[in-house]
Amino acid sequence: QLQLVESGGGLVQPGGSLRLSCAASGDTLDYYAIGWFRQAPGKEREGVSCSASSSDYTEYADSVKGRFTISRDKAEHRVYLQMHSLKPEDTAIYYCAADYLYYCAGAEEYDYWGQGTQVTVSS
Repeated sequence: QLQLVESGGGLVQPGGSLRLSCAASGDTLDYYAIGWFRQAPGKEREGVSCSASSSDYTEYADSVKGRFTISRDKAEHRVYLQMHSLKPEDTAIYYCAADYLYYCAGAEEYDYWGQGTQVTVSS
């Protein structure tokens, strides 16, 4: 059974960078669509980015376009979210999610979730 573990979060100043990692075990991610989501206290869960399994297709929320990049390392069964030019409004718990899909999907369609990693952007 697929399991996901996020890592790489932490405290960073505005304008800084972080790379989040989502490590998979129990199965390869080759045939899974992967999504990154985030949720700040008192706010609704927000989709950040996704990666389709059937192609190189990716999606990004308007709020992170040009700053965040999702990528896969198939050999290590890992997905990354590279974040640049971080802003205080990026502060949230970041989650990775996966499902046996060939396309990007909304949060309700993902069956497998990690426990999240905290990203705090502050001076």
